[in-house]
Amino acid sequence: MNNYQSTRPERFSIWSYFFGQSMANSMLSGFLTTYLMLVGLDLGQVAIVMVLVKLWDAVNDTIFGILFDTIHFKSGHQSLPWLRISMFAIPIATIILFQIPGAMGSAGKMLWFVLAYILWDASYTLSDIPIYNLVTRMTVNLDERNTVLSSGRMLALAGTFVTSQMVTFLISENVGLPFSQAALLVALIILITMVPVSFAGRERVKTVTTTQKYSLAGMWHYLRQNVYLRRYYIGFIISGVSLTYAAVDLFVSYYFFGSALVSSLTLVIIAIPMLIFASMMGRILKRVDKFRLFFWGNVGFVGASVLLYLFGRASLPMYLALVAVRAIPMAIVFTLNLTFTPDVVEFGTYTSGVDARGIAFAIQSYAGKLTALAQPLGLFILAAFHWSPIHASSFAVLAHQHITQSSVALQGLWLTATLIPGIGYALALIPYSRYHLNDHDVQLMADVNAGKLNRATAEAQMSRHYGGDRT
Repeated sequence: MNNYQSTRPERFSIWSYFFGQSMANSMLSGFLTTYLMLVGLDLGQVAIVMVLVKLWDAVNDTIFGILFDTIHFKSGHQSLPWLRISMFAIPIATIILFQIPGAMGSAGKMLWFVLAYILWDASYTLSDIPIYNLVTRMTVNLDERNTVLSSGRMLALAGTFVTSQMVTFLISENVGLPFSQAALLVALIILITMVPVSFAGRERVKTVTTTQKYSLAGMWHYLRQNVYLRRYYIGFIISGVSLTYAAVDLFVSYYFFGSALVSSLTLVIIAIPMLIFASMMGRILKRVDKFRLFFWGNVGFVGASVLLYLFGRASLPMYLALVAVRAIPMAIVFTLNLTFTPDVVEFGTYTSGVDARGIAFAIQSYAGKLTALAQPLGLFILAAFHWSPIHASSFAVLAHQHITQSSVALQGLWLTATLIPGIGYALALIPYSRYHLNDHDVQLMADVNAGKLNRATAEAQMSRHYGGDRT
């Protein structure tokens, strides 16, 4: 690994953190909706609460982004102090979120959910901006960053896979463990995997531009200037919000194919290409431009989603085969989709002279949280198709009570799981088509920002002039 500035323990500690962080996120994105549906809360009310919390995130993440850029710790570190706080805050918040007392009335359950959801959301904010910023502080080498982030995505996918398989098995009709106990086990693993970065992480890179203290107006000026930050994350949010399948996958498996454990098979099918691409992505990106590969991965996902919607209900083998087809472009997209923020940070610093990485990573964090709107979107769709309320602590209880849904409700369930994601990814291609940064130019910008190259030499080597991209 020539020219790498980071050590192997550093990289392993970051990857371990990504694993634990992903476990927390997948516990929320993959199981919170199912949990709330099982405890009998009104789907429409839950969806409204989720939307309101995401709107609050616009304030919450903006505040933290500004604090992140302006607070200076005595240690001189920018990311590590926040990561040390979040490694305790996230597991605790995860436990609380899945401990709604069954004896409570509907109003009490809803209040518990609202407060716990806000607490979890704030805790996750403390982790997301610092861990991605830490990658930019550990090295200025773009290939090294891409390798660390793509491998980090692989570990994040592994965290999602482990959580999904483990929790699905524990709460399935075959085992019947309550969500509250499953959450305790997940939280313990989250804590263990987040600890190493606090000891092994290093922040060695200093930029020659100054991280400025700025007002809310200054932040919006930065966002207006950084057009690629806007364009990329508009597409990211649109596509992410459309991923409604994750919120209902267990019910798709249970109602269409007879067992919640079918979800475990689909997770294995999805995980295999993701692990393959994530392990090879560092080498692939030495030959193929990152965003070009990402764009065509989105196109492939759209086509595969349409096929799944049209033919997936024919039989279980057909369903699994089409899930496998969609998993290939999905693997490309998921491996790369959080690797572009360092690039737009370099662009923003290069064009404005302002190192506002805290705001850029706050936008990433907020965009990532906004994708959780896939849950209320799925709930709104199910409510529109007259989904019947369920009161059960696990799928074992659900099977014992023989709770069924109408054909109209099941049609809404299938639409939510298959076609809605394809529509969202098709719409995301519109802003993505106007994203023009490439790996070659970003490396030149990073070298200028780090003082390793003068601007005139860099611009002579760039594939395009970026001055016209400032507004």
